[in-house]
Amino acid sequence: MKKLLILICFIVVVCACLVGSYFYLISSPSKTKETISFYVEEGQTYNTISTNLKKKNLIRNELAYKIYLKIHPETDLEYGEYRIDTNLSVKELIDVLKKGSISLANTKSVTFIEGKNMRNVISVITQNFNISESEVLSKLNDKEYLDKLIEKYWFITEEVKNDKIYYSLEGYLYPDTYEFYTNASVEDIFEKMLDNMESKLEEYKSEIESSEYSFHEMITLASIIEHEAGTSSDRRGVAGVFYNRLEDNWSLGSDVTTYYSEKIDNYSRDLYNSELNECNDYNTRSSCMAGKLPVGPICNPSLNSLVAAIEPEKHDYYYFVADKNGKTYFNKTYSGHEQEVARLKREGLWIEYEE
Repeated sequence: MKKLLILICFIVVVCACLVGSYFYLISSPSKTKETISFYVEEGQTYNTISTNLKKKNLIRNELAYKIYLKIHPETDLEYGEYRIDTNLSVKELIDVLKKGSISLANTKSVTFIEGKNMRNVISVITQNFNISESEVLSKLNDKEYLDKLIEKYWFITEEVKNDKIYYSLEGYLYPDTYEFYTNASVEDIFEKMLDNMESKLEEYKSEIESSEYSFHEMITLASIIEHEAGTSSDRRGVAGVFYNRLEDNWSLGSDVTTYYSEKIDNYSRDLYNSELNECNDYNTRSSCMAGKLPVGPICNPSLNSLVAAIEPEKHDYYYFVADKNGKTYFNKTYSGHEQEVARLKREGLWIEYEE
């Protein structure tokens, strides 16, 4: 009888602890009230947004949140933008979600194109919002702001604060179509683009962290691949060429880095010898950049280019050239490369620049 009472007491204590833990885990995750943006994609449900809610620190625990939904089932989650306080309990959070997203009349769709650099990003922002170029540049040069981003995002490091970099977040703002509030700030815009980048990189995180190259180096290479690879299917091969050159202390020899170093935003003219030979921390045509990557990315690359930099094709090629149709040809030797170029010119496949 005594053992039975002890067992009953033990069960009661365990149950009390479990219940107490459950109510703690569905309570407010923060004592500080901060209103943040949260976006629900079309097709997502109350259950499938749990990971993003945890990332945004809007819930304490995903499992407890899902248990709550089992007890209090909800359906028909409306997609769109929500403004949510960080000090809400799970019940209060779901009450906000049940009210629906903010009217699309208060938002606008804005597209950032793959392969465009920060100057284009700034132009898109100033054209669509009441934000000046100087405001964007000020934020990009704000070291305290960058420190906050470094603390928040695992893939951003001190490397973005290098004074030789033209624009601190070049390459890191994922190109995509976004829904923003019409009165969005520079921080709001950057945060949404960085959140998207984090989401896209999640499945490659272990590969990135185990690589001998930093993510900053990978995204820098990805930005070059974005402009150098003829087609998406060639990008891993092009990445392999660049890694081979780096490992053997060769120059990458990429014209697109010279264009960026000279702040030329199109490739409508050939480069001058003085530009090709200029010693600049971006210009990989210069002999002073042998075995080096540019100091930072030269554009915001696509996911395909990022994956190519993370998972390059292994081969022994050191040269490549793309024809006017976008097909890329690889070679092991310079003589073979020259023969390929001569053939392309002969067959009318060589890219000619307009004067």
